[in-house]
Amino acid sequence: MDNEDQTKHDSDPKYDCLIFDLDDTLYPLSSGLAIEVAKNIQEYMIKKLGIEESKASDLCFSLYKSYGTTMAGLKAVGYEFDSDDFHSFVHGRLPYDILNPDPALRSLLLSLPTRKVIFTNADKAHAAKVLSKLDIEDCFEMTICFETLNHTETKKSDDSVNEDTTKQDRTESAPHDDGELHKEPVILCKPLEKAFQQTFEIANINAQKTVFFDDSIRNLQTGKAMGLHTVWVGASQKIDDVDWPLENIHDMKEALPELWT
Repeated sequence: MDNEDQTKHDSDPKYDCLIFDLDDTLYPLSSGLAIEVAKNIQEYMIKKLGIEESKASDLCFSLYKSYGTTMAGLKAVGYEFDSDDFHSFVHGRLPYDILNPDPALRSLLLSLPTRKVIFTNADKAHAAKVLSKLDIEDCFEMTICFETLNHTETKKSDDSVNEDTTKQDRTESAPHDDGELHKEPVILCKPLEKAFQQTFEIANINAQKTVFFDDSIRNLQTGKAMGLHTVWVGASQKIDDVDWPLENIHDMKEALPELWT
């Protein structure tokens, strides 16, 4: 290696991209927004899908654990409903005013010399609203969200708006009687490896030179398996598949000073 090549190699940054989850990562779980989301999901299940109220809470949680999101789980076990209708019902009624501008986080993000990408399972309207409320919407190069990874689902939702069908015909379809799951997930989302692969392709990400911030250990485990460096937001102890625990997103500079070099 000649001197010019050696100089270029030495000057290459260790990390060239940072991926951030959105909810409960860029703002704290203590905000209470997650509780409101869960309430709205369960209300949707009861009112729109005809699921018994006594079963909604446990089913909501078990589907989330098995499929990454409750919505993905509902689709996988056979419920048919409009994705836009679900997102509108669940996120469209959230009390976003509980989120406030975060000038300290904004300053931290803008001071980072590395490009930054949002990777969320949420829909684009919710992502835009949260980023706007925190006043950090211009701190990121792009947002990878539900619509980014689920073009077919989004098209189905667009088409269904034009169909002359009743709400019940469109959204209240019971799951398959035999209970058989789809061989392939209907919805592409974290923690599926394919969701990460598509995100890498869309955002031109080199996993080995990327740091991934998320509050979900399942998502971090997949990310680590895919070659990402991982930060467990909201955690105080380092465990397998986690490179850095980070109790609060505001502590980035103290916990990961190498991101600024």
